[in-house]
Amino acid sequence: MKALIYLTVGKKALDERPKPEIAAPTDAIVKITRTTICGTDLHILKGDLPSCKPGRILGHEGVGIVETVGPGVTVFKPGDHVLISCVSACGKCVYCRKQMYSHCTTGGWILGNTIDGTQAEFVRIPHADTSLYPIPSGADEEALVMLSDILPTSFECGVLNGKVEPGSTVAIVGSGPIGLAALLTAQFYSPAEIIMIDLDDNRLEVAKRFGATSTINSASGDTGDAVMKITGGRGVDTAIEAVGIPATFELCEKIVTPGGVIANIGVHGKKVDLHLESLWDRNIAITTRLVDTVSIPMLFKTVLSNKIDPKRLITHRFKLDRIIDAYDTFGRAAETKALKVIIEA
Repeated sequence: MKALIYLTVGKKALDERPKPEIAAPTDAIVKITRTTICGTDLHILKGDLPSCKPGRILGHEGVGIVETVGPGVTVFKPGDHVLISCVSACGKCVYCRKQMYSHCTTGGWILGNTIDGTQAEFVRIPHADTSLYPIPSGADEEALVMLSDILPTSFECGVLNGKVEPGSTVAIVGSGPIGLAALLTAQFYSPAEIIMIDLDDNRLEVAKRFGATSTINSASGDTGDAVMKITGGRGVDTAIEAVGIPATFELCEKIVTPGGVIANIGVHGKKVDLHLESLWDRNIAITTRLVDTVSIPMLFKTVLSNKIDPKRLITHRFKLDRIIDAYDTFGRAAETKALKVIIEA
């Protein structure tokens, strides 16, 4: 089969790989119909995640059709259309019992990280009964690709951890796909202000269309002052970090109000300074999290009922044999105006 291989830092290739086989009774083999590229894949290629070794098939998102199941799989059968969760969960270990599926002792975020992932024609899914979701007939499967990772990640790590409430003030630092997904899902809770911050005017224009009340281009360098002006000098109740670099996290430290929350979503490959000399008396909370995907069933319902439209995040489409071009387009988002790209296998 064709698959996108991580070779070494900065290098990848579309190559031939053996089709995966059932390795455990609870496995399923899924034929991928659509997948996508995540910012985390770019972090892997930059060398930020040493858990992902050279030779790995990348990708942890997608939809497909079950081809084969192990004897321990009871929920799914060949021919079922399924959504693949980016997190594999056994449902039985101490962390799964707490609904912390991201820390499952035999799963978690392993697809495209410590086991081969979804940017291929086929993928092996461990713990299939609790790591796949059935897709009803007639559903828009392209839109549902956004439920594998980007929507639950932004919602759980940003909106829920950030304690967004009706009437509150929210700043989302980073108007890329994750930041925009946080913008869409934050509106479930009717905050009074959602301020989007980014270097890219195109993405800020998209944010306005998606419901942002204010936008700030941080290239000017006085972003903190601009946020304080919008909030009457108070700062924001929730500061969501959706980039994963020191400068953006430190900006969140500057703009959070006393009693507020900094909710980190970004994947950080470098150390970040925590300015306790400024924050020690501010009654703030800082949250970190890897998505647990516990919100997928709820988000599934909101998409199927047209309460939220994740297809608005999709800007480009490619066939699998052009996935290198897709990576190039996604990696040059400022030039190409890319948000999410769909890869059709």
